[in-house]
Amino acid sequence: MAAESSKQFWKRSAKLPGSIQPVYGAQHPPLDPRLTKNFIKERSKVNALPMKNKKASSFHEFARDTSDAWDIGDDEYEDFSSFQTLNSKVAKATAAQVLENHSRLRVKPEWPQAALSETPANCKVIKSSSDAQIFRTPDVCTHNSLHKQQSLPLRPIIPLVARISDQNASGAPPMTVREKTRLEKFRQLLSSSNTDLDELRKCSWPGVPREVRPVTWRLLSGYLPASMERRKLTLQRKREEYFGFIEQYYDSRNEEHHQDTYRQIHIDIPRTNPLIPLFQQPLVQEIFERILFIWAIRHPASGYVQGINDLVTPFFVVFLSEYVEEDVENFDVTNLSQDVMRSIEADSFWCMSKLLDGIQDNYTFAQPGIQKKVKALEELVSRIDEQVHNHFREYEVEYLQFAFRWMNNLLMRELPLRCTIRLWDTYQSEPEGFSHFHLYVCAAFLIKWRKEILDEKDFQGLLMLLQNLPTIHWGNEEIGLLLAEAYRLKYMFADAPNHYRR
Repeated sequence: MAAESSKQFWKRSAKLPGSIQPVYGAQHPPLDPRLTKNFIKERSKVNALPMKNKKASSFHEFARDTSDAWDIGDDEYEDFSSFQTLNSKVAKATAAQVLENHSRLRVKPEWPQAALSETPANCKVIKSSSDAQIFRTPDVCTHNSLHKQQSLPLRPIIPLVARISDQNASGAPPMTVREKTRLEKFRQLLSSSNTDLDELRKCSWPGVPREVRPVTWRLLSGYLPASMERRKLTLQRKREEYFGFIEQYYDSRNEEHHQDTYRQIHIDIPRTNPLIPLFQQPLVQEIFERILFIWAIRHPASGYVQGINDLVTPFFVVFLSEYVEEDVENFDVTNLSQDVMRSIEADSFWCMSKLLDGIQDNYTFAQPGIQKKVKALEELVSRIDEQVHNHFREYEVEYLQFAFRWMNNLLMRELPLRCTIRLWDTYQSEPEGFSHFHLYVCAAFLIKWRKEILDEKDFQGLLMLLQNLPTIHWGNEEIGLLLAEAYRLKYMFADAPNHYRR
């Protein structure tokens, strides 16, 4: 009997209301060692073979030959011994290339040649692949990205979740006078008896200082009122209300009509940023399970959809940083009190709910919101860069095959978490930032890679590029440029839709 009930638990039923909708292209960041090996092997084969003039393979043929990262181990992750072996090989090749580059350009390293035959003794491999692999020597810092097996410009370490003044890709200088002035401006706005939300949005558009980001996000999302005297009571009431939902609904996860939803949430939680230690802690995963299950129960029109699990992480990290001075990535949450963790959990739930209220049609049956946005992206790109658009048509690449994930996950699978947090500063400052401005960010993001796109001459190469874009070294500078270009596109096209209609 127990075996039959266990079997029934794992059986999926598409007929249940609010049941899980499949999501195309949903996968964790492509840093799984097995995927990386296969990618390098396949790319080397493509480069080794002479080019043949033949019609590009179809998407269905590509899909049959390509396994999704999520298909590898539902509930378990293998050790990273093969990943570390790969790091060692990549380190040797990259170190040699960087030495050559530095000898010509700006550094005259004094490494003996024998040092290149083995991994240096003082070399440190950062286990979180989201930080990239960084190898330090007395004179040289080699920054390697597994997305591109080639040397990148010399860059310092950028922590996955860092202070806003430390997120610049070009360096981590101390806080400048301008940044101190901006921080003081934020503090004045937030401490006033009635915060001017329009002025707060204006100040937040170019980024929110880490020190005031938690309270700023609560205000911009509509979770907290502008009135200072009402904030404490509002927080207390909303937090109590959330844990009332827990008492009322959470036990129902074991009921038959909710098993499908809870099963999918339970599977997806370990896949949420799987290489970041913070999100692999049991206590954090339990918090995420409660948040997602309660949201799904209270929104039966959509239920839980793969991808919503990603949308919790920026809020959780930002509200956690309110109590943590060190890097959040490796912080052990058991060091915090139960009351603090309850506050972080409730605030994350309500802010995520506010976000999803504006884009819920992305997750209802057949996901019409995403379908419309992908179609709008196609029309927009056809007007702003017809060459890229025609290149996709020539090799039979459909926008839905890569842009679905961009809309479903709000580019969270394409960008490091630190960049997502900075991006959301602006999204929450923009009117309809998540539902409308995101379209122009996606267009700017696509055109950013036009050279690499035009260099790919087959269907498979284009799909592999678009699903594995090399953004792991990005910081504030790159996000700032991306947002500026997106704003320019919005200014040109948002109020003049006929400009991009043929």
